[in-house]
Amino acid sequence: MGETFDIAVIGGGIVGTATAMALLSRPGRSVAVLEAEGRLAAHQTGHNSGVIHSGLYYKPGSLKAANCTAGREALYRFCSEHGIRHERCGKIVVATSADELPDLARLEERGRANGLEGIDRLTGDEIREYEPHVTGIAGLRVPQTGIVDYEEVTEAFGRIVRERGGEIRLDCRVLGVRRDTGGLVVQTGTGEVRARHLINCAGLQSDRVARLCGVEPGVRIVPFRGEYYELAGEKEHLVRNLVYPVPDPAFPFLGVHFTRMIGGGVEAGPNAVLAFKREGYAKTSFSFRDSYDTFTYPGALRLFSKHLKMGVGEFYRSFSKRAFLAALRRLLPELELGDLQPGGAGVRAQAVGPDGGLIDDFRIVEADRMIHVLNAPSPAATASISIGQRIAELAETNFGLA
Repeated sequence: MGETFDIAVIGGGIVGTATAMALLSRPGRSVAVLEAEGRLAAHQTGHNSGVIHSGLYYKPGSLKAANCTAGREALYRFCSEHGIRHERCGKIVVATSADELPDLARLEERGRANGLEGIDRLTGDEIREYEPHVTGIAGLRVPQTGIVDYEEVTEAFGRIVRERGGEIRLDCRVLGVRRDTGGLVVQTGTGEVRARHLINCAGLQSDRVARLCGVEPGVRIVPFRGEYYELAGEKEHLVRNLVYPVPDPAFPFLGVHFTRMIGGGVEAGPNAVLAFKREGYAKTSFSFRDSYDTFTYPGALRLFSKHLKMGVGEFYRSFSKRAFLAALRRLLPELELGDLQPGGAGVRAQAVGPDGGLIDDFRIVEADRMIHVLNAPSPAATASISIGQRIAELAETNFGLA
């Protein structure tokens, strides 16, 4: 029959490994992390821009706000203790027109409600003291924001999981789950894994994994690709740290912005376009199954009809470097077309409800012997230690763990 684990964690991204690490903080538990790819952090985590978020944007009292605040400081401590490159560099959010000032004021209120101390309201001249090449009429400086390499963080989480006696099984894609005496049998491409309990942290595949477990998630993952440019080396000096626009409050995306990376270089972006494959990082990536699932889902169709104009604009910017440049020049007017070089891309697992609503907060669903993390968008990487601890606490209650 083989070993039966106390808990199988599906997904070797930053949330899955953080959850396994938290579960193993108490001795005597057996935990296996099942990752479909040949390495950890292969998808959302490994394509992350590397920002340690402050908690500025999130509704006070939400799971996002609470976990970001606690998780941010836990992550800074973890990086310091484990020698992981990171920097608490701060960022500025810039209003470029008068109609953005009310939203900027609301951001400031949210930030203070979420416990962010030291936020500075900036005039146009004060913006240029921090970012000499950036133009705006008002701004916020948020000192808590930082940068890190989340693949490094995830690898460190994985090392701790192994040191605490946990197993990480790579190339172990989940194909089915069935109930058996005393627990669950997880069918994978490399054989069966038996576990008494299961935690689904499968990210882009989380809704499908839930259905394989016999749980109706009530949402569907609709993938959105974010595409980046990088500033040419001789133009990296135009951005000192992180520069963001005032986001549109109707969407969970933050708008194209500039991010200095911990390993060097400056990213510019992303846009947000519908992806035709859940792990589709190129413009030409396509999966019939993924596209069929999106376009036959009433919630996705309602979402597209509500936001058609914005969606068309994002697609246009995806294929037009000049349109992308125009968006960036609102913040950095002296930027030229030749200053932008092709960068990477990531895919966001956005949960969408049947009514077409974008699920903004974390969504965690409990079932018999199971916990399903169905929506863990940004700031999930920042908050990963806190989220992992929260899921472990849920598991102790739900699974009756000692």
